[in-house]
Amino acid sequence: TEEKLGQAEKTELDAHLENLLSKAECTKLWTEKIMKQTEVLLQPNPNARIEEFVYEKLDRKAPSRMNNPELLGQYMIDAGNEFGPGTAYGNALIKCGETQKRIGTADRELIQTSAINFLTPLRNFIEGDYKTIAKERKLLQNKRLDLDAAKTRLKKAKVAEARAASEQEVRITQSEFDRQAEITRLLLEGISSTHAHHLRCLNDFVEAQMTYYAQCYQYMLDLQKQLGSFPSTFLSNNNQSSSAPVQNISAPSVLASASASLPSVSNSIVTSGISELKSSSGSRKARVLYDYDAANSTELSLLADEVITVYSIPGMDSDWLMGERGNQKGKVPITYLELLN
Repeated sequence: TEEKLGQAEKTELDAHLENLLSKAECTKLWTEKIMKQTEVLLQPNPNARIEEFVYEKLDRKAPSRMNNPELLGQYMIDAGNEFGPGTAYGNALIKCGETQKRIGTADRELIQTSAINFLTPLRNFIEGDYKTIAKERKLLQNKRLDLDAAKTRLKKAKVAEARAASEQEVRITQSEFDRQAEITRLLLEGISSTHAHHLRCLNDFVEAQMTYYAQCYQYMLDLQKQLGSFPSTFLSNNNQSSSAPVQNISAPSVLASASASLPSVSNSIVTSGISELKSSSGSRKARVLYDYDAANSTELSLLADEVITVYSIPGMDSDWLMGERGNQKGKVPITYLELLN
């Protein structure tokens, strides 16, 4: 209290020890922030983080639940099965769902690896090494206060006997203070090795992230190739005109790969049957390969595996034919058809 009021002198720690204390405090502060934000990055749901914390304190294993990519993947697969795996949209949903579930598995592996190699060492420092440092620092503070109190009594001593006793007390408290300062200094000098250890842990975390993002990229690349096997009209938005700029699509390479890898059946149709049909005035039967929803009244909606009559009209776009089903008539995309003999 006298120190706070400026009525008592205070024994200052040496500059080296002060620097070490400052470095330890700084390390603790930023380690906590990095650790907490990493937890938020790996598990964005605060309720899930609280639940995991409670189970950890109770020393019980948290119940296994689907993560967000796995949940989305399951919804997509269920929807695809409901719409029909034989339809273009249903098949695509199933493929996307399977990829999302793979990403979910990779996400779990990232969380597990990061928890072991990165978060646990940081937490061990906060809850272990730094707590020991804080304890010894508090003891040092108490020893310093004892020393300063003894110095004050020595100053106030008037009688020779009291002065001799006070001098003895100062020597003892000084010795204890110096000993505690040395213990604290040795502990604080370990912060440098802590930084080196955390650097190795950081490298492990970066490697885990690199593996995760590489896996995700490869999964999406494979998915893009699979979707590229669908007709190009399936990949475009039916509500847009055919002249809509491709630049507005976020993944133009999907369309490029799609047009380059159409089914061989479609290629044979384009090169042989369709050219013959367009050059003649006759009509042919065709089997529908995929479901197709008409974009406007000039087009005809199609169901997979149904058989319709098709024929060409002079001046018609090369990618389309006229289709008839009973009294219904409209344009149909040739990539959705297989001409029958």
